[in-house]
Amino acid sequence: MVSKRTRNWIWILAGLLVLLPVVMVIVIACFDWNRLRPRINSEASAALGRSVTIQGDLEVRWVLDADVHGWRHWIPSPEITANDIRVGNPDWASRRMFATVQALHLRIALPPLLHHHVSISGIRLDGPVIDLERDRPDRANWQFPFMSETSTTPSAWRFDIGTIGFGEGALHLQDSVTVSDFDIKVTPMQTAIPYDQLVAQDSADEGRSVAGKHTPHPGLEAISSPAASKAQYQFALAVQGRYQHVPIRGQGHIGAVLALQETDVPFPVQADLRMGDSRIALIGTFMDPVHLGALNLYLRFSGQSMAKLYPLIGVTLPETSSYETRGHLLAQIRRHGSFFSYQNFSGRVGQSDIDGSVTYATGQPVASLKGQVHSHLLRFADLAPLIGADSGTEKRRRGDAAAQPKGKVLPVEPFRTDRWQAMNADVQFKADQIIHPSAPPIRDLSTHLTLQQGALGLDPLQVGLAGGTLAGAVHLDGGKVPMQGALQLQARHLRLRQLFPKVELMRNSLGEINGDMAIKASGNSVAALLGSADGQLRLVMNDGAISRNLLEMAGLNIGNIVVGKLFGDHNVKINCAAADLQASHGLIDNKLFLLDTPDALIHVKGDIDMRDEKMDLTVTPHTRGLRILTLRSPLYVAGTFKDPSIGVKAGPLILRAAAAIGLGIVAPPAALLALISPSHGDQDRNTCRATLQQLGAEPVRATGKPRKPAAGKLRSKAG
Repeated sequence: MVSKRTRNWIWILAGLLVLLPVVMVIVIACFDWNRLRPRINSEASAALGRSVTIQGDLEVRWVLDADVHGWRHWIPSPEITANDIRVGNPDWASRRMFATVQALHLRIALPPLLHHHVSISGIRLDGPVIDLERDRPDRANWQFPFMSETSTTPSAWRFDIGTIGFGEGALHLQDSVTVSDFDIKVTPMQTAIPYDQLVAQDSADEGRSVAGKHTPHPGLEAISSPAASKAQYQFALAVQGRYQHVPIRGQGHIGAVLALQETDVPFPVQADLRMGDSRIALIGTFMDPVHLGALNLYLRFSGQSMAKLYPLIGVTLPETSSYETRGHLLAQIRRHGSFFSYQNFSGRVGQSDIDGSVTYATGQPVASLKGQVHSHLLRFADLAPLIGADSGTEKRRRGDAAAQPKGKVLPVEPFRTDRWQAMNADVQFKADQIIHPSAPPIRDLSTHLTLQQGALGLDPLQVGLAGGTLAGAVHLDGGKVPMQGALQLQARHLRLRQLFPKVELMRNSLGEINGDMAIKASGNSVAALLGSADGQLRLVMNDGAISRNLLEMAGLNIGNIVVGKLFGDHNVKINCAAADLQASHGLIDNKLFLLDTPDALIHVKGDIDMRDEKMDLTVTPHTRGLRILTLRSPLYVAGTFKDPSIGVKAGPLILRAAAAIGLGIVAPPAALLALISPSHGDQDRNTCRATLQQLGAEPVRATGKPRKPAAGKLRSKAG
């Protein structure tokens, strides 16, 4: 039998066992957790290598986890709240704080701690503000000492987080490496948006933009996949700032924060950004988003000129009119070289269409661009910026400075050869039709564009024009200073009636144009290239016509004045026109330049200085009779291209000029005769053959004793 004393001790022990938890609960409930703040601040600062302070209250609340079942459900979990947390920056940073958080809430499960398992069922951050800064490639404020620590001994502890929630927050990035400085506002969404829902919405918008019909681009279908369809957008973003000195603003959506650490699950992203006057819209997924391992995006670009994308994407693109393009972007991003594929893109440049597929690879020694591009209809007005033929008004509209001097005609704007060094290129380009308001359409243009170590090539270059062809090659070596250029071009069977389809005078013309051009030059602009040109131009035209109105339509003001002085306003038939021009250091010498008309044989002699934009020409008509007295007077064409001087030469010079023609065309070069081919099977209609053969056999006689003129060169005169 238990004694009374023993029973008393049993009751005492039982009471203690009951009271102890109560006392512990009371002690814990009444404990001032703020006493632990100095210890927590010290340990956290030591771990991160910079100051960490909890400036607000530290609170602990015990709650039952509804997601846990069984006996563990009855074990309360501590829900810790730390208010006003501040994490400092390293000394070199421009701002004092790396991050501030209004409140941090986290819940820790106690039973897993017995098994060395830290299980945080949820974390919530209220009002986070993070300032990211990098001043050089190897130093950033988001790098902490523990990140570089390596240990071969596995840790005995496991760590996992169930969910991460955010209140409205902000992020600031200042990066000297990428030249970035912008702010991002992050807003959690009340209800998550499924990935497929946004894709479907974008597809519907795309369909409405095409003739009001639902015809989405195939790239939108390509970004949908079973894996991606499970993704959801959790946060809305708004960004504003500068990237590569270009203003940037926009908005978008991203997936959950914890999904960023997944390497094999698509992370959804959607954005609509404006960078300067360019717009970039995208929707799709990332794989391994922390390292941007792979991209699968539907992408849309638009802006005033593709060249302005260079500071943003690092790809050398030409000057263009306003543009818009859309397509499917695939990418594999690696530290030592990335690969991008823009598939099945379509769009417009100005009012011209463009489509194709291109690939772009980064790496050593330089990046490379390959692909095939096609255009059904290409307007010259849209092509003009590419070749530097756009007007000053257009350049100013794009934001480019018009640097053309008032006294110069030839374009002096330099080529941006520095960008040519940024990558290599290998692109096949075709255009079914190129149109110009005042010129016949160009058909079936095809060229192979290459860019290798700053050397640009269009080889071969083939163009269908006016029933004939233009074929040749263009080479510009931007890797040399000054730039070296070479042009070879052959014109064959260009029909006059198709060259001037709107001119009544040419509708009954049966003639054609044949010619060869071979030029080498150096310089960083069109003016510099022509001013240093070496080479020759040979041209033959038969059975044509000429008038002041025709020359006005062609924009040849000097020729318009000359023809007006010789023939007045009458239309003049041209039996044959032939030119053999030789260029040496930009100085063009007329070895032969003649027009054979029913009334006269007209010879042009003299020099044209492309470097100084000056000319000194004598136009001498040799009349076939005395019916047109004005044709007996030679003309002079002198002065600058911008302000030419044209008039009738004085009487004493008539005999000298007439003698000059007699000697200048005694022996036409054999190369000119080689250019004369049957006019598509009708050799008898080619009037130039008989003219040149006759001139070569029998020199034209002039009144007075022939006398060889002194070869006066413009630059020698100036000297």
